[in-house]
Amino acid sequence: MSDSDVQPQRMRKIPPVMLALLLQLLAFVLVTFGTRLLALSLSPFGFAIACGLLAAAFSHLARQARWWLPIQLLFVPALAITLDTDIPPIAFLLAFLVMLLFYWSTFRTQVPLYLSSNKVWQALETQLPVDQPFEFVDLGSGIGGVLTHLSRTHPQGIFHGVETAPLPFAWSWLRIKFGGYRNCHVYWRSLWDCDLAKFDVAFAYLSPVPMAALWRKVQNEMQPGSLFISNTFAVDDHPPQKILETDDLHHSELYVWRK
Repeated sequence: MSDSDVQPQRMRKIPPVMLALLLQLLAFVLVTFGTRLLALSLSPFGFAIACGLLAAAFSHLARQARWWLPIQLLFVPALAITLDTDIPPIAFLLAFLVMLLFYWSTFRTQVPLYLSSNKVWQALETQLPVDQPFEFVDLGSGIGGVLTHLSRTHPQGIFHGVETAPLPFAWSWLRIKFGGYRNCHVYWRSLWDCDLAKFDVAFAYLSPVPMAALWRKVQNEMQPGSLFISNTFAVDDHPPQKILETDDLHHSELYVWRK
């Protein structure tokens, strides 16, 4: 294994948010010293653009996920534009609190809030039992769209959701409570604290990061004959028995395993 292979692997041990911040700081330091060394005169916005370009390049070299690249590119320019406006500081505090309520545990879990499309819900319908009761769990149920939709199409099922982000959990709890979905339940709980043994179907729409650990949990806890379905994210070295394609905006694919 070459040194160029070892370095990205070491970087991946750092949480992605911390790595992104370190790369931003490195870009800032290099642009600062580079402009002084070369006696360049950059406008504040030009300086910000240079920092963004360099941080994005570093993220690419560090093999961060592709969606980090536009964040790294635009972070400092957006900050420069914001500082040049007359926005009250309280607005930034409120924005931070709202983001915190939505993305409560993303720093730890590396699983952002993803919402499944209606086409994915319809594809899920085809995988559920039609002539017998069953229990379904959505591991990271967001605002409850999957649960409420499937509870209408399969009233003989019991649908459970677990969610750690406070605002999506509250939204889904109110949606279920006042929507009359008697066969739905949602819990403010980590998916890792959820015992999968009693569920006939487990569904997840997470990110690539936790899939290997989730696969081990599924194998250890779910019963023979049960289904595990993942939206978009596969499990390395474990090809699914079935792939369901959808024609939604992202051309989402559902990966289906029967234990």
